Amino acid sequence: MTQDELKALVGQAALKYVVPGEVVGVGTGSTVNKFIDALATMKDRVPGAVSSSNASTERLRALGIRVFDANEVGELAVYIDGADEIDGRGYMVKGGGAALTREKIVAAQSRRFVCIADESKRVEVLGRFPLPVEVVPMATQRIVRQFQAMGGVAKVRLKDGQPLVTDNGQHILDVTGLQIREPLAFERDVKAWPGVVDVGVFAQQKAAVCLLGTSRGVETLDF
Repeated sequence: MTQDELKALVGQAALKYVVPGEVVGVGTGSTVNKFIDALATMKDRVPGAVSSSNASTERLRALGIRVFDANEVGELAVYIDGADEIDGRGYMVKGGGAALTREKIVAAQSRRFVCIADESKRVEVLGRFPLPVEVVPMATQRIVRQFQAMGGVAKVRLKDGQPLVTDNGQHILDVTGLQIREPLAFERDVKAWPGVVDVGVFAQQKAAVCLLGTSRGVETLDF
């Protein structure tokens, strides 16, 4: 199966975790787009969704799914999102779609995080994928130096030759050269740096379940 077919497979499989009658939390990215397409087949059974990005909001609305502001609803039953990496404990690196801060907000509002990914995203140690960090622009170079002191190389993410601007009006640093063996401590420490809006390590809001698309079908990992 192609990677695109695997994404469609797990997007469809995630429907069984959607609670009829309850608003669903929806993430961002190419795998989540497959879930949104699948969700449209049961849109009459859910009031709507809380979205983690402008891009997902547009796709949901285009398919006739109502989008709520996070402040309009209480606790969500489930949040469904992809991952750039996931380890054997359910810790993830996310933010390839530049929506990591809002993804964490919606994940924190949800009782259960269901990760949907293809098997290429499974890793033993986080750090193979460049780590996204959302930063206030004026702090960029100082944060670059702080990562350098840890052995990492941080570069500003560009779009059309200019720094990418997130939905929150900030910039993204992509950091390579790290091995994140203690995700909880790493997330806590980096988030404390002045100028860091959020870091793409999802340890406090880790996955409860991962639906992993493989050549053998969907493998369910419980954490």
